[in-house]
Amino acid sequence: MIRNILFCLVALLVFWSCNSKKGREAINYETVELPERPNIVWIVAEDLSPVIPVFGDSTVKTPHISRLAEEGVTYTNFYSPSGVCAPSRAAIATGMYPTRIGAHHMRTGPWFRFTIKDQAIKNYSRKAYEAMPPAGTHMMSAYLRKNGYYCSNNPKEDYQFRSEMTAWDESSFDAHWKNRKPGQPFFAIFNLDVTHESMLWRKESDSLWVDEELEVPVPPYLPSTEPALKDIRRMYSNVKEMDRRVGHILHELDSAGLLDNTIVFWYTDHGGPLPRQKRTIYHSGLHSPLIIRFPNGQFAGEVDDQLLSFIDLKPTVMSLLGMRPPDYVDGKAWMGDYMVDEPRDYLYASADRFDNQTDKIRAVFDKRYKLVRYYNTEQPYYLPVKYREEMDIMKELLRMRQAGELNQYQAQWFRATKDSIELFDLKNDPHELHNLARDPHYQRKISELRTRLDHWIAEMKDKGMMPEEKYIASIWPSGQQPVTSSPEISVKGGAIELKSETEGASIGYQWANHASGLTNSWEIYTEAIKPHKGDTLYARAHRIGYRPSGMSKKGF
Repeated sequence: MIRNILFCLVALLVFWSCNSKKGREAINYETVELPERPNIVWIVAEDLSPVIPVFGDSTVKTPHISRLAEEGVTYTNFYSPSGVCAPSRAAIATGMYPTRIGAHHMRTGPWFRFTIKDQAIKNYSRKAYEAMPPAGTHMMSAYLRKNGYYCSNNPKEDYQFRSEMTAWDESSFDAHWKNRKPGQPFFAIFNLDVTHESMLWRKESDSLWVDEELEVPVPPYLPSTEPALKDIRRMYSNVKEMDRRVGHILHELDSAGLLDNTIVFWYTDHGGPLPRQKRTIYHSGLHSPLIIRFPNGQFAGEVDDQLLSFIDLKPTVMSLLGMRPPDYVDGKAWMGDYMVDEPRDYLYASADRFDNQTDKIRAVFDKRYKLVRYYNTEQPYYLPVKYREEMDIMKELLRMRQAGELNQYQAQWFRATKDSIELFDLKNDPHELHNLARDPHYQRKISELRTRLDHWIAEMKDKGMMPEEKYIASIWPSGQQPVTSSPEISVKGGAIELKSETEGASIGYQWANHASGLTNSWEIYTEAIKPHKGDTLYARAHRIGYRPSGMSKKGF
């Protein structure tokens, strides 16, 4: 009981702190002063809700993240459009909602890093495919590379499609901004997996424990038994370790004299790792903490409470660097040369298939209310996912359900059927436990949000409105994944030109004496190139969602 009261107090503290401080209107982003070509660093923690002091939860100290907040801007209304990583990363990479590009299921295939391996495809339990964004869609890093940035990813990809061939200078466990050319600006991602859901059971022998007697807040939908508390304590232990890694990355930048030439983003890839958090459409699965530190401590200590989505990251970074975001993005730049002045009134989210369990849920919310629409009402809220059932706290929930020991809030997730819609008051009910859909006082709000949701589904041409097999058939008409056309190499006026017949494909090239000298890093073709006498030009093309082309080559 004490723990549950503590958690409710923390939730209220987060809400009121988020609403009592300064919002976007108090932060004049037009005054930001940046170096001519600032570096960008993204530090991404996995599977983590805002359970850190700067967001109101002081269960464990996070001095390095707190430092970022003291020297930067804290964003209190930042959300993933999906409560799980692969659709979330698809949204970040493309700037588009996953339902628009067919990336809404978790997951479409075994694309963890680099390339698709035929054996992995054969062993995959479902028909594997790649989501297919519109022709001409490119990952954010590809735009930055075209503008001279060194782009490194350390190391997770998992975008629901194979990483664009020209996306990275380097994507590996060893990838680092230190590997760039002297003076070259960089965009570097560091993915910190220590807070990932799997670490709740894979780190049982970990010595980095918090005090086993530590009073940890327990959400009302989870039990307070010892097996449950053990996993929650381990979650907070992992937060402390993640914070240490953040400190190491900041120290590297500081030691190199680069911290005040760099815009540092720290955020998480969706909500928390515990049951009824990850994979759900509740705020516990969608709400992500975000902190941005600008050079020289600009806007230090400010709080921005505008509604922001993962789809906004790509256009905002490009805008900060003076690059016009592509017209196809659904996101909006909230800073930079191409800033959109009007803040959002609504955000949207979806939940569909997870592994072999298929559902269809859509949601729309503003700062106060959330409307959730369920399509498969005959199915339970809870659908078994083997991966999630590895954690002790999930096993404990299932045991308690079988024994009839769950209280009314813990039992809600296991209801046999769903209501068609739910309405939650996020201010007074932050855990989304009390459905107001039948309350006559809220019918006008329900009508407003329902209309917005219908409009969004139509605007996105939501691919989840069709069976997954039909979507696959729509992008693979012959039943086979299309292949990008190989580049044509031509020489005109002493300059080399490259062309692929596949609309919207990116072309990469390398110079080498022999194919054995090729690397995973392809230069992006943007204009005619000069011959290298005595070398061979190798070129490939790739449209996202297609297989990369075969190799073209020509000696000079």
